[in-house]
Amino acid sequence: MNLHQFRFVQEAVRRNLNLTETAKALFTSQPGISKAILELEEELGVDIFARHGKRLKRVTEPGEQVLKSIEIIMREVHNLKRIGEEFSKQDAGTLSIATTHTQARYVLPAPVAQLRKRFPKVNISLHQGTPEQVAQMVIEEAAEIGLATESLAQFDELVTMPCYEWQHMAVLPAAHPLARVERLSLEQLAGEPLISYHPSFTGRTKIDQAFALKRLKPNIVLEAIDSDVIKTYVRLGLGVGIVAEMAVREDPAFAPGGELVWRPTGHLFGQNVARIAFKRGAYLRNFVYAFAESLSDRLNRNLIVRAMGSDGQHYEL
Repeated sequence: MNLHQFRFVQEAVRRNLNLTETAKALFTSQPGISKAILELEEELGVDIFARHGKRLKRVTEPGEQVLKSIEIIMREVHNLKRIGEEFSKQDAGTLSIATTHTQARYVLPAPVAQLRKRFPKVNISLHQGTPEQVAQMVIEEAAEIGLATESLAQFDELVTMPCYEWQHMAVLPAAHPLARVERLSLEQLAGEPLISYHPSFTGRTKIDQAFALKRLKPNIVLEAIDSDVIKTYVRLGLGVGIVAEMAVREDPAFAPGGELVWRPTGHLFGQNVARIAFKRGAYLRNFVYAFAESLSDRLNRNLIVRAMGSDGQHYEL
């Protein structure tokens, strides 16, 4: 048996047992993949896949156990490569970060700049997506670090830690009647056209839950994944925006005398926790720890090492 066979089996499962797509992803031929998998099954003495003709239909029960072992082997191979990189290039390499638009736009610029200053030979690769996509990118090792508010804690393959807390803010034109109200109520917001995030982004579920508990039906007239888009439509008078507080803190539009104002809504929608995620069992290089520490004063290398070695998936500080 060899690593190529393991990689073929792993990728076939990722591609929903479609060997044509597997071959394309691995830049090889479909017959070659089929032959390699059959040879591995013959050597192991078990069928990894159940077949209908030449097509793979499902993973067998022994195949599930084989896949778990392959996952461990491939992860350790990846770790060996990283160990080599760590000791041959102490201060160089690429840090891949998977995150949502809000985190990439408002949270990461300063930590990325700090890392580049401290490790000038380290390149940064940012991958943006939904929270679920962020989790998958870390699981599939397309990224070493994931940062998001939703979903990360739902994946057993990940070790996650709380990074920081934040609340939603109501965003209004300075001339709006509610701009004179310091502490908004759900009833007041329910009476306005609202502009907020798509349901899978940036704590939107807490907003919906808060209205539902009061038996109020919010009038969501526009949904977006981008805080800047929400603020743009607020400026145009389409409604009251609800955005993450990171999106208003440094925006000059909210300076005294500016065109927009914000009001905190943590008393209405509660606090949200952004979490950092690593793949369980992954080998983390020095600059990965350094970057994580720059994201929050809650995090340090010792805590991360302890979390990565704990039995639980989701570590609380």
